[in-house]
Amino acid sequence: VQLIESGGGLVQAGGSLRLSCAASERTFGNYAVGWFRQAPGKEREFVASISRSGGNTDYADSMKGRFTASRDNAKNTVNLQMNSLNPEDTAVYYCAAVFDLDSARYHDSPHEYDFWGQGTQVTVSS
Repeated sequence: VQLIESGGGLVQAGGSLRLSCAASERTFGNYAVGWFRQAPGKEREFVASISRSGGNTDYADSMKGRFTASRDNAKNTVNLQMNSLNPEDTAVYYCAAVFDLDSARYHDSPHEYDFWGQGTQVTVSS
């Protein structure tokens, strides 16, 4: 499965961005998806996850209420709406996917994912 992220860019603090993750796999609906980010000099960290059905999501505490993950399996895409961005959100954002027939399960650990995109840069200026 090839994953391609898009939607990153430069935004002022308080602004919004919408990231997308497009998959080459036509049965993308069989994959749970996660979003992770990595800032310079820091470990990769969990941002959000969404089950294959889209019915279940999970977020890192600092993203709750600001970020929303969604998916459109007909279009083989997963989105991450990011609002109220602050400079601490500056990082490269990655989407990842893992095959999972459990429609309700999501995965928060990067070690659970088999496929990764190349990342998209998000920069939030103060």
